[in-house]
Amino acid sequence: MANDQHQPKWEGKAFAELAGPKAEQVWPLLQDFFGLDKWFPTLTTCLPVEGVSGQPGCVRFCAGFKTPVNGSDEGTVNWTKQKLLSIDPSEMDFSYSIVDGNVGFNGYVSTVKVLPKEPGCDIEWKYEVEPVKGWTLKDLDFFIASGLQVMARRMEAALRVFQASMAQ
Repeated sequence: MANDQHQPKWEGKAFAELAGPKAEQVWPLLQDFFGLDKWFPTLTTCLPVEGVSGQPGCVRFCAGFKTPVNGSDEGTVNWTKQKLLSIDPSEMDFSYSIVDGNVGFNGYVSTVKVLPKEPGCDIEWKYEVEPVKGWTLKDLDFFIASGLQVMARRMEAALRVFQASMAQ
């Protein structure tokens, strides 16, 4: 029997607290599976590849952040294709996997959930992935946690603008 050299999957979890908006206001922004580039800071592109946004089995193409080469700003634009595995609007959560890409996120599966609370809500992002060459789990935790914080601030700002426009 061959000696299995696989390392255990990395697992992580990030939280973002939104002080103003309620979960029911944030959920529609997240359930737009083809709209991640509106919120996640390092993405410049999020395009539909197949299926209907928000329907299990749909696939999105995401691209944006660069992998630096020799400490310079030059580099390869990273991209992934991500497949929506499940979505539950009543629980305000969805799961997706990375099915292709050039970032080395093999076996990546993530669940994003909006958690109601008073006041506001939290967004929880859980993930697991096979160890990523050139990264540490701490690097990945920072990447996701910091991205989620920016997402939360962008969502708060967008909802404030929307509420102000509705008040006029």
